[in-house]
Amino acid sequence: MAAVNTPAHEELLALVAKSLCTRPLNVFAQESRLDGESLKDAVERYEVDYAWHVLASDRLRDETVALLEAKLKQPATDAQKACVAEVLKAAAAGQPSELLMSFDSDVPEQLAALLCARHERRTQVQAEAVS
Repeated sequence: MAAVNTPAHEELLALVAKSLCTRPLNVFAQESRLDGESLKDAVERYEVDYAWHVLASDRLRDETVALLEAKLKQPATDAQKACVAEVLKAAAAGQPSELLMSFDSDVPEQLAALLCARHERRTQVQAEAVS
């Protein structure tokens, strides 16, 4: 599925972007120091990397798809998998290169919930059209 900037895609992207919890390296380092730990230890403990890397990772994509499938109680369609990949890729592209974020974020849960709600609305509309 080719990347398409539909209003629904833009809405998902905006909601994901709004939910991100990122920090510049210097802020993260200051917080680590205040917590009495080294930057290296904090990065390892919180699984922190550049936000663009985290968002574009296979790990985040796969976790989102797995959560979507659990919510739907069925395998995700190819279109749904492509949508997850496209939204995460677009969110990654929109991140300043110096921002950090943790792999342990609620982005997969939020994106899966948004896609599940969208799927349920479509299913309801289709059911109403048939009846």
